[in-house]
Amino acid sequence: MAGLFEQYWWLFVLALLIGIIVAWWIFAVNDRTRVAASRRPDVLDEGAPPATRNQALIDAPPAAAAAPEPAVTSDSFPAAAVAQNGDDLLLIKGVGPKLNTLLQSLGISTFAEIAAWDEADIDRIDAQLGNFAGRIRRDSWIEQARHLALGDMAGFEERFGKV
Repeated sequence: MAGLFEQYWWLFVLALLIGIIVAWWIFAVNDRTRVAASRRPDVLDEGAPPATRNQALIDAPPAAAAAPEPAVTSDSFPAAAVAQNGDDLLLIKGVGPKLNTLLQSLGISTFAEIAAWDEADIDRIDAQLGNFAGRIRRDSWIEQARHLALGDMAGFEERFGKV
């Protein structure tokens, strides 16, 4: 083994140099995750000016004041189905507490209102649901609301399961 090393020592040195160059290229030259030195100052940096990117949201009027009046009517459904404080929209499959609160803030509180929606109403409300967009059609809210507004619990449970 010693004779092999004495005869080919220059190959071992060359392999070592190539290894050092490859390691240097991998760890120093090809460092793509390095943060650039000329980055923008962050709001949390000491001495940085306050953030202005959300000033339009801060200056905007409250969402409740700007909410449009609901255009749906409940004339085609019995008045007995409409409670004074609204219906429990949580009975609709796919409506959870957060979505219920969002619907209440949009002025939607009864099954009859939801059951009376047409395609334009669905598109208008769906655009205001944010992360919940698409749930109205996907979860068949209109059909569920029709059963619940008419008090047809048997039909509702047959189609959508137990309440």
